[in-house]
Amino acid sequence: MHIEFERSGGVAGIRLATTVDTDTLSADEAARVRTLVDDADFFNLPGRLTTSSPGADRFAYRITVRSPGRSHTVDVGEGAAPTSLRPLLDWLVAAARKPH
Repeated sequence: MHIEFERSGGVAGIRLATTVDTDTLSADEAARVRTLVDDADFFNLPGRLTTSSPGADRFAYRITVRSPGRSHTVDVGEGAAPTSLRPLLDWLVAAARKPH
């Protein structure tokens, strides 16, 4: 599984991004990522999730997940992220902050 992640916006407007390939992760971490994607029902989410009350200082996320036979991109505003997607977002933000 290959994941491209980008977070933009926020007060400082600093972009945060990372690319994750589960083949390069430990077996436990790769299984965790696959579970987070499955628990979010990622491949069934709409391509764009927005909220009716956007904020100037909120984050915007773009997540693309590719796995054998399928690929899906979701653009989601911070206030529109469903509860099921938040653990994956948290994991990706932490991964993006790790030194490479």
